[in-house]
Amino acid sequence: MPHASTPAVPDRPASYVISLRPAGEHATLARAAAAHGLELIALSPWRIVHRDDDAARAALATALDAPLAIFTSPPAVAAASALMPLTAAGLRLAVGAGSCAALRAAGVADAVAPEREDSEGLLAMPQLATGEVRGRTVGLVTAPGGRGRIAAELATRGARVVRADVYVREPLPLDAEQVARLLATGDAPLLLPLTSGEALQRVLDALPAAAAQRLRTARVVAASERLAELARDAGFAQAQAAHSPRPEALLMAALADS
Repeated sequence: MPHASTPAVPDRPASYVISLRPAGEHATLARAAAAHGLELIALSPWRIVHRDDDAARAALATALDAPLAIFTSPPAVAAASALMPLTAAGLRLAVGAGSCAALRAAGVADAVAPEREDSEGLLAMPQLATGEVRGRTVGLVTAPGGRGRIAAELATRGARVVRADVYVREPLPLDAEQVARLLATGDAPLLLPLTSGEALQRVLDALPAAAAQRLRTARVVAASERLAELARDAGFAQAQAAHSPRPEALLMAALADS
């Protein structure tokens, strides 16, 4: 029985939710799916590995010394806080509410996130306007790959971007049992909450042809219109953008329209 705080949704045909989250990070989406009687199929293309080396510490220290530092994800906050305290004098911005909550839990009480929880929303914040960042150093706490638009756009605005890659995404082979479960879903409807274009492409490239074809029948609810368009370009006939990148919000958006 769903928790009392879970929004009610009408009957819907979806039977399976596909998670492309990193290995070990499916729990939140699994709970949300289970609350609505849906099964989760986990197709992890990678796992998160924190860096713990002198180069990462030096880059992070430089980024945190900047008057403004941006954290691109909750894993970035977790990896950074494992290296050193994050409570310094500079302004701390987060791409989304999850990263912002992680920063506050790490002691950064005045962390700020945009209302629109994606790169575009972050770049629209007044703190990152051209007049605010031109000639200034901006720290970017992140990982290799992804969120490339942030650094490029800030550089265009005249900022000196200091990047600290504090974790890496270590590629993994897809779990054979989970791939078999995907193939065994028959013609049951599939829902795919999408937060990473790179994860989607890696999974499509790694799946056997029949499984990739089956996955493309899923209804995609993406964290942004850019990701929805990417899914359509990858062969998904049904793809829409939601208002939040959080797994529960993506799932609820999908269920509400089912």
